[in-house]
This record gives sequence, structure tokens and C-alpha cells, in this order.
Amino acid sequence: MSTKKSAESASAANAASSKVEVRIGISDSPRELTIELTNSADEIETSIAHALHEGSHISFTDERGRRLIVPAAKVGFVEVSARSERKVGFGTN
Repeated sequence: MSTKKSAESASAANAASSKVEVRIGISDSPRELTIELTNSADEIETSIAHALHEGSHISFTDERGRRLIVPAAKVGFVEVSARSERKVGFGTN
């Protein structure tokens, strides 16, 4: 039984580490939109580049089913980064 639990926790850890955080700055707005996705960074970048080239919209759906749609003309910047692990306590590293 412990092997099954170890495999489940390992797959959960891999799923958590494969998340990508996307921040989108909106023109003429002081706020940014942030969404966490399970797609690869390359897939996200390709999708954004295609939407900007076509002049359409950027659309993403997170793992909870929430949808984010932004007109390409309003995109100020896009930051795609691997989700960093949150650390708790007084780490020295």
C-alpha cells in the first residue's frame, strides 16, 4: 500500500511542478491578470504569438474551468514563467 501512496504523491508533485504562471498586463490599466495553467510554456507562447499576429484574442482556461479572454489589441505585456515553489519558514537559500 505504501508504494501506491508514494506513486500518487509523486504524480501529484509532478503535476504541481508542471504548472505555468502567466501574467498579462493590460494597456491603459494599472492591474495585471494572472492565471495558472498546466500547458507547457511553449504551447502558451505559441498560442499568444498566434493571437497577437492574427489580432484576435488571447483565451485560456485554468484547471478549475475559469476562462480568461483578452483582446489582443489591449495586451501590454505577457510574462510566462514556471510556477515557483512557495517556501515557508526562515530558509537560508
